[in-house]
Amino acid sequence: MTEEKRLLENFTEEDFKNLDITDDFLFYSTLIRNLDLCKELLEIILNQKIRKVKLIQAQKSIKHSYDGKGVRLDVYVADDKQTVYDIEMQATSSKNLPKRSRYYQGMIDLNLIKKGEDYKKLRKSYVIFICTFDPFGKGLYRYEFENRCVDALDIRLEDETSKIFLNPHGKGQNISKELKDFLDYLTTRKYKSAFTRRLDAEVNAVIESEEWRLEYMTLKMRDQENIEMGREEGRKEGQTVIVKNMYQNGMDLEQISVLCMLTLEEVKTILEENSLSY
Repeated sequence: MTEEKRLLENFTEEDFKNLDITDDFLFYSTLIRNLDLCKELLEIILNQKIRKVKLIQAQKSIKHSYDGKGVRLDVYVADDKQTVYDIEMQATSSKNLPKRSRYYQGMIDLNLIKKGEDYKKLRKSYVIFICTFDPFGKGLYRYEFENRCVDALDIRLEDETSKIFLNPHGKGQNISKELKDFLDYLTTRKYKSAFTRRLDAEVNAVIESEEWRLEYMTLKMRDQENIEMGREEGRKEGQTVIVKNMYQNGMDLEQISVLCMLTLEEVKTILEENSLSY
């Protein structure tokens, strides 16, 4: 059996059919496969016309130092006026979302200019989170943030950055019918407009693609492996702390070995790696 067949057999036909646009991998696969849909979605969200968009990179990974925290952007595009858009699908609630948006914005800016270049080369940019929940609990369909002077709210900083959060469970806010139809589609999978009908057709075409299914499974397995590696690293780090504390509090190696369920050699290795003589 080939590796490709083995990967696909781990995911049933029903599993694939249960996926929808709120899966971030399916979301970005759909939009990069059809940039016209991506452009139209941006027009609906921003309520403005865009002539065309081009892909900067799908799920672009940005990291600016060896030991720094990186970021993987879902859909990263620019329009013909060089405005940059990062569109993120967010299906899990997180209190860190505002700071994540700040971090994404900063990483995008660092990616736009090289060291020593003039700040005027920074482009207008939007960080957009399409949420499946209300991120701020105020019942709005759309929350848009820009920097203003807190002492005089009519003064905009004009740094040309905006952060937008969408919520399909809003009410009472005056938004376009097209945006309301898109937000409804997120929760019902039912299309009511020409745009959501085309979007739904593209989503289904992606799901039916065996090439996409293999890529999806490969990514999911890689993510799972990374999670397991992180757990193992965390377990080892915790184990090291415990062994060091026990040793520094006068416990002998045999006792540490028994209590930590490690061999004597493993205990000695941990102490040696942390420059502790025994």
